[in-house]
Amino acid sequence: MSFAMFVAWVLAGVVAGVLAGLVMKRGGYGLKKDIIFGLVGSIGLSWIFRAIGVFTGSGIVVAAIIAFIGAVIPIVVQRKFWPTESAGEEKADKWWRWGLGATVVAVVAWMTLGPVPQPAATAAVIEDKTYAVTPASVKVQAGIVTGEVTAMKVAERVEKGSDRIVSPAKLTATLTLKNTSANQTVRLIEGKLLYIDAQGQPIKLEDARTEPTLKFATYGSERLDPGQEATQSLDVEFPAEALKAKRLKEIRLAFAYIPSPFREETVNFAVSIGAGK
Repeated sequence: MSFAMFVAWVLAGVVAGVLAGLVMKRGGYGLKKDIIFGLVGSIGLSWIFRAIGVFTGSGIVVAAIIAFIGAVIPIVVQRKFWPTESAGEEKADKWWRWGLGATVVAVVAWMTLGPVPQPAATAAVIEDKTYAVTPASVKVQAGIVTGEVTAMKVAERVEKGSDRIVSPAKLTATLTLKNTSANQTVRLIEGKLLYIDAQGQPIKLEDARTEPTLKFATYGSERLDPGQEATQSLDVEFPAEALKAKRLKEIRLAFAYIPSPFREETVNFAVSIGAGK
């Protein structure tokens, strides 16, 4: 049951109570009792009809008519079987009855002819727009450090239908680096990516976007002993200009590291195990 439907029940009961004293001037208990009888009848009959499934799919007009009929029934029964001996209402009650009647009419007119509430704005649907990178995996080598960049792809978030960019493009990938030296330890410092165009010039990012840099900050991943490798996820900014056809030629990965001598020494020391206790 909607709130508007319940309001229709209440208004129908009030209208019936107000009209009772104007149509049947004798035998009533006053405006307050007429409205109570009207409310009990309108809400009661409407609830019974709704409970047994009668007119459950009807509109608000039909619901209001049913509620009004329900409101009239107890008022007519009271006037017929339990009338009072009063000759009519006091003048004050008549003024209240007319005033309340005018108020109810105004409310009904506003509900019927007033502004129709606009439906809530539908939230825009945001989706990921993905661009394939070919090749998706490449091998790299810089001195004694080798590695591989895998699962490369570029994605941006756009508004469905309008293609309005919500989140600028980003390059994601997995970077694996390995120390191929047999006697040197490598300490990785930092790295950065450059997007190179067909003329060999870097493609600049738009204003207010962060340069695509790499930080080897995780404990243990910045140091590579001989034969050791480390894996790091990449999630860096990608220039919109590079998304244009034939604009991007290559991606340049530059990173700095500090090699240092690596030695392993063996030390033997004599021990003995005593008897168990």
